[in-house]
Amino acid sequence: MGHVVSGLYSRFMAGETGKFLIRIEDIDTTRCTPELTQALREDLDWLGLASDGLVRRQSEHLVEYHAVLASLREQGLLYPCFCTRREIAEAATQIAPDGSRVYPGICRHGMAREGRGRDPVWRLNMGRALDVLQGVPDWHEAGCGRVAGKADAFGDIVLARRDTGVSYHLCVTHDDALEGVTTVTRGRDLYEATSVQRVLQELMGWPEPAYVHHALILDADGHKLSKRDGAEGVRVLRQAGWTAGQVLKHPLVRQALEASLPTGVYSGG
Repeated sequence: MGHVVSGLYSRFMAGETGKFLIRIEDIDTTRCTPELTQALREDLDWLGLASDGLVRRQSEHLVEYHAVLASLREQGLLYPCFCTRREIAEAATQIAPDGSRVYPGICRHGMAREGRGRDPVWRLNMGRALDVLQGVPDWHEAGCGRVAGKADAFGDIVLARRDTGVSYHLCVTHDDALEGVTTVTRGRDLYEATSVQRVLQELMGWPEPAYVHHALILDADGHKLSKRDGAEGVRVLRQAGWTAGQVLKHPLVRQALEASLPTGVYSGG
């Protein structure tokens, strides 16, 4: 149902003159299988949420992302990190704005222990990057104006994961620039990530889009609903006999959209 909210919200934000673009962010091939991707596309088409352009699948463009990594390495902004999650958890003393642990810089300080039977992740040297940019980039949040960035509070983020060789932050900022995205619409859970992505945009000389983060579908305790927690999915409702119109007017969808859109804009599809 979160896909329904995201799709409808983006469609509303595009309006009559803008283009509504869908992207499949499937670099994590263990979780994002071809079967799930196909099911998602079918659900969106059934709901009438078709993309106004080609649907880009990130798993088909890894060469492009590795070229960005190579550019950042040439600028001396990346370094390899061999630390395990346990080692980081034991050494970390700070929490980033998104709730993750701030990497304590073990490998940045020349204390990396190589040759332990695994490939490294590649981290952005955030301090050096912000020195290059001469400050922390802010961003434009639609309806709110300029928002102060917090990239310095994230520490040295991972830009190339050990399992996929790339990362979410790297891929989405590259694709936003490539596709000419002028407004990024996504859930409130990714609000803080904008600070990090603005750093990459500035380092690579990519255009700055506007951002807008919509409300999430939450349970009674205020936690984000998930299929793994038993939340109903579009496919389940469809198989139970719901029509596309009924799904678009689902109370959970209405609640999230009414909390995000101007009063009176959402009419249930």
